[in-house]
Amino acid sequence: MAEIGIRYKRILVKVSGEALMGHADYGIDPSVIKRIALEIKELLGLGMQVALVIGGGNIFRGEGLARSGMDRVTGDHMGMLATVMNCLAMQDALESVGSHARVMSAIRINEVCEDYIRRRAIRHLEKGRVVLFAAGTGNPFLTTDTAAALRAIEINADILVKATKVNGIFSADPMIDPKAVRYSRLTFDRVLDQRLNVMDATSIVMCRDNNIPLQVYNMNNSGDLLRIARGEDVGTVVTNG
Repeated sequence: MAEIGIRYKRILVKVSGEALMGHADYGIDPSVIKRIALEIKELLGLGMQVALVIGGGNIFRGEGLARSGMDRVTGDHMGMLATVMNCLAMQDALESVGSHARVMSAIRINEVCEDYIRRRAIRHLEKGRVVLFAAGTGNPFLTTDTAAALRAIEINADILVKATKVNGIFSADPMIDPKAVRYSRLTFDRVLDQRLNVMDATSIVMCRDNNIPLQVYNMNNSGDLLRIARGEDVGTVVTNG
């Protein structure tokens, strides 16, 4: 049973591939994935069920490759494989701190991970294993944000949490505009109307239509993931109203 005070039983955390780089220009910073693994282990210890979707932008990004002249479908497939690599790294980090984890891929790659099967994923969660959803949705032209929204809906997650490098959703890019204002609460319709670009429009619509709350926070703030689990005012919460 979850500890009293923990608001959510089952969460899905979306982490960008770029976040795994730390201060590097490419690849994975072992200290970053170790810190994330320890925070997730803390949630598991409270009886929560945790799933992850990790982007692949630290290795390949299909849209960027397409802009350079590569076929978009080929680029997106390369991006999907990059997410598999990131999920395997995170699985290793979780296991190194004593947590059980399973990587489930939307494209068949049985030698290194399981195929994504919804019922099996839910069973893993019920057994206390972290489930890492790799390869996006398995389809080109769809982002890992969309994959995160889709998987959150499919596993009946209580909330979708988006880990970023800033503390929530702002009126403008806070890295560029020092006068940017942070919103503590928003509706999905307002995010869409104002094009706030925290996630792609498809994922926002999916969360809205399926009533999955979204919370955006700064993954570099130690302890914030636990505060979110407790329902504290962290970052920005997006709901239907």
